[in-house]
Amino acid sequence: MPEVLVLIDHVDGVPRRSSLELLTLARSLGEPVAVFLGNGYSQARDVLAEYGAIRIYRDDRAEYERYAVVPKVDALTQVAGAVHPAAVLIASTAEGKEIAGRLSARNEWGLLTDALDVRIAEGRVEATQSVLAGNFTVVSTVSTDVSVITVKAGAAEAAPAPAQPAEQEIEMEFTPYATATRILDRTERESSGRPDLTDAKIIVSGGRGTGGDFSPVEALADALGAGVGASRAAVDAGWYPHSHQVGQTGKTVSPRLYVACGISGAIQHRAGMQTSKTIVAINTDKDAPIFDLADFGVVGDLFSVLPGVTERVRARRSAG
Repeated sequence: MPEVLVLIDHVDGVPRRSSLELLTLARSLGEPVAVFLGNGYSQARDVLAEYGAIRIYRDDRAEYERYAVVPKVDALTQVAGAVHPAAVLIASTAEGKEIAGRLSARNEWGLLTDALDVRIAEGRVEATQSVLAGNFTVVSTVSTDVSVITVKAGAAEAAPAPAQPAEQEIEMEFTPYATATRILDRTERESSGRPDLTDAKIIVSGGRGTGGDFSPVEALADALGAGVGASRAAVDAGWYPHSHQVGQTGKTVSPRLYVACGISGAIQHRAGMQTSKTIVAINTDKDAPIFDLADFGVVGDLFSVLPGVTERVRARRSAG
């Protein structure tokens, strides 16, 4: 079977859920080979084995933390030269897309971004994508031997498949470009205790209809263990941080459940969330475009609807 490289996105050694989803997808294409770069490998090793990595390439050099994405591109290129994979799977984040683009350009490999699914068809890796602001769904493949594919979080359900991976350190030779852009300082984002949007299985988002008061949105999110999102209108008004924006110019998400509260459903927002598995919309305007997309809709004021929903969710959870 062909081997498939998976770049592990992690926080201090803890793999993000999206990386475990990539390992699950990789098993459907061939043999998953994990690439772990940076500190914290001892925490990640057992998790990567649990989710089916048959081999793990690792390197903890300081360059991955001190400099921008080029050291990771160098590492992936070097590993790919030894493995000759059928595909390289990378999480579809801002950094992941930059790594994928540079990796593709450097090695003249075909690139597909924001995949919703990947599979083998007629001996080639193909991907399903939502394109042109979500108006069309296409199935794409590349003409090169290696495909570089960024995959949206939520594209697959992360499923364990315990393995006994071989482990190998990467004998790195960084290019001169690796140290050209240095990270001088970092400011840690204050943790809200809620899941990051790219990892959240449930997202509750607020829009113009909140009037700037996100408290009922946050209360429901906390009851559900969900992440909190915001529309562009809410972010532009200064009601919620830009890092929470969902949409074409924000984050693209694909959770199991997306609850849109006071969001009209303009195409800019829909492009970032319409691949969610189940969509619930709450809006006072029965003609709001979001209802055309929603699986379930409530015509009503979010300030009247959400407190009752939150209370019921808490009661169900308390009852076990």
